[in-house]
Amino acid sequence: MGILQGFDTEFSSQGYRFIAGIDEAGRGPLAGPVVASAVIFPPNISIDGVDDSKKLSPEKREILFKIIKEKALSVGIGIISSKVIDEMNILEATKEAMLKAVENLTITPDLIIIDGITPIKSSIKQLTIKKGDSLSQSIAAASIIAKVTRDRLMLDYDEKYPKYLFAKHKGYGTKDHLERIKEFGPCEIHRNSFKGVYG
Repeated sequence: MGILQGFDTEFSSQGYRFIAGIDEAGRGPLAGPVVASAVIFPPNISIDGVDDSKKLSPEKREILFKIIKEKALSVGIGIISSKVIDEMNILEATKEAMLKAVENLTITPDLIIIDGITPIKSSIKQLTIKKGDSLSQSIAAASIIAKVTRDRLMLDYDEKYPKYLFAKHKGYGTKDHLERIKEFGPCEIHRNSFKGVYG
């Protein structure tokens, strides 16, 4: 049994049948949506290579994305646009994306475990876990689903807005990106409330 799977199995041994790990991708970028995912695995499953998405190469994430989708009992995804991020702020938008991810599961979990320290507005029992994506297999899997989903969206946006180089930086505030914003001004997927988009 892997260390990450063992973390989740502890909850299974407490009588929880369906445990949903939740994580997000895209809190920090200057453009594009924030994406959250919720993943429920069957008990006693261990997927080799699943880890915090930030520790994995894009190629490895793509491979694991397919495996997770095949092996999971249910995968839910929540996407909140840059426009809504500007309206409600990134923290509230992230919580809303996580709630949508849970609502989009085909199975109702009896426990939600969330990466980080911020709970969501759900009646389902939940626990927040610091660095959960390095501890829990289901949270790590959710981080991979969220990251790959968001990166694919940013590749689509790159085709629509090629001058911003979204395929290269995925909307993060890199030097190239900041220079492009300065040269062309923001486009409709930029987060206007974020420093770096307007001054």
